[in-house]
Amino acid sequence: MSKDKDSPDKPTGTNRSTAQNVYTTDLTAFQWDILVTLSREPMYGLAIKRHLEAYYNSDVNHGRLYPNLDTLVERNLITKSELDKRTNQYELTTTGVATVRDRFDWMLSKFVTDDERAEKITDLVEQNNAVRTPATDGDNDEVR
Repeated sequence: MSKDKDSPDKPTGTNRSTAQNVYTTDLTAFQWDILVTLSREPMYGLAIKRHLEAYYNSDVNHGRLYPNLDTLVERNLITKSELDKRTNQYELTTTGVATVRDRFDWMLSKFVTDDERAEKITDLVEQNNAVRTPATDGDNDEVR
């Protein structure tokens, strides 16, 4: 299934997380972005929203975010826990981590076609390791 450029909620990709039997063709680009956002650390909904808004450079509607979070919970890709009566925290499950890893593996298998591209990926990994700083303040609230 191909990505519809004008609709970021259309399913993308054709892979399946073989280790966890999760069909990733049913995930939208927006859901993938949520999973990748949660790869760094558990976050509450508003922090996820702010990270996505910084990435998209546009507003993310609550009515879009929370139903997608619920879908990812239903698919056992993330967990939802209550921090207090009004705030939920979301975290990747083991299945979620494996699914994101499998997606990166699949993407790299398509992208890395020669030594030059492999070196570019190695450089990106090294840059991210060198500047690994917290993406948020202690409250997971403000994107830096």
